[in-house]
Amino acid sequence: MLQSEPHSQSSNPLPRNVKLLGWASFLNDVASEIIYPLMPQFLLTVLGGNRFHLGIIEGVADSASSLLKLWSGWWSDRVGSRKGFVVWGYAVAAVARPVTGLLVAPWQLFFVRAADRVGKGVRTSPRDALIADATEATVRGRAFGFQRAMDHLGAAGGPVLAAVFLWIWPDNLRALFVLTLVPGLCVVLLLLVGLREAKRRNHAPKLDGRSSIFVSLTFEPFDRNFRLYLLSLLIFTLGNSSDAFLLVRAGELGVPTMMLPILWFAYHIVKSTVSLLAGRVVDRRGPKLPLCAGWFLYAVVYIAFAFATAGWHAWTLFLAYGLFYGLTEPAEKTLAGNLAKPEHRGLAFGWFNFAVGVAALPSSLIFGILYESYGAFISFGFGAALAIVAVTLLANVKQNLDERGVNVNK
Repeated sequence: MLQSEPHSQSSNPLPRNVKLLGWASFLNDVASEIIYPLMPQFLLTVLGGNRFHLGIIEGVADSASSLLKLWSGWWSDRVGSRKGFVVWGYAVAAVARPVTGLLVAPWQLFFVRAADRVGKGVRTSPRDALIADATEATVRGRAFGFQRAMDHLGAAGGPVLAAVFLWIWPDNLRALFVLTLVPGLCVVLLLLVGLREAKRRNHAPKLDGRSSIFVSLTFEPFDRNFRLYLLSLLIFTLGNSSDAFLLVRAGELGVPTMMLPILWFAYHIVKSTVSLLAGRVVDRRGPKLPLCAGWFLYAVVYIAFAFATAGWHAWTLFLAYGLFYGLTEPAEKTLAGNLAKPEHRGLAFGWFNFAVGVAALPSSLIFGILYESYGAFISFGFGAALAIVAVTLLANVKQNLDERGVNVNK
């Protein structure tokens, strides 16, 4: 019997692997967000770099990460195992981050930052596929909601720990960066010892080298619904610029510079809390409804940012923006997992993460040009318009699941 939406939410606890991967995300983001907010200042004032160096470092690193997310998801389908990709990816980042404290030149930061993003690229798609493999459709929304909530909670905690450290030991950035080795190694040990992966019965078919590369770069294993979903995601992401522009807008509206970290902290707390709650909604109502609602909320928030005139508007809209993130992230990944056969989930999450990553750079570039040339109304209005187009496309995506939550679309 076919059905268009998943079963009602189960009261079953989340699988062990999901919990472990959630805690891994938490610890990893604690370490990552200790460094990330301070990295631009470290580059400019300690290493003697400039804003051009920062743009090159971040642009190349994120582009490489997006390509690797596609490759690693596909390859984990081929080998029938995902744990090695996840552990290796977290290990590379755990070693690369603390090396930041030992650098003396901008070019060295380029390689360290690239190594960190390589780790992210290798682990992300196999990790998402591992979560989908470990869950039935009745709890898949909760599973991704938990993972995203722990990720955001770590992202909120990292800057707070950094602020406390620098309050006690002012300007000691190098020592702070080196200490991120501790949570990084905890992640690797946690996954090496605790993560258990049952051998999957469904593997992607064995292919020769040339055919393997060809299939990995096409949508051959996927039906129209997955492709339409990916197109809607790509269009939405093209209008979803870097959150740094929202911080710029908050400053324009009168939020003091010293309060921006607090605003950022509150934003991540909202994302974490809502992700947990939204995961349950996804399991009850299916991923499409909360995803459409979240993207529509995004359009409303962006339009409101264009018309905002006071500092308290920025606080309100930032919290609403956190609501959008928390509402959509579990739904996006659940829908990607539901629309793929088990033997192709790694590749599905590879394409999912690649689409988001490859659209991120031009989205911020376009937004920045519009913002600089035409002001807030045109730039934020552009993002809102693309969100509405994406919702329209998403409304035409259909998912049919069997009793185990496995995609049966033809």
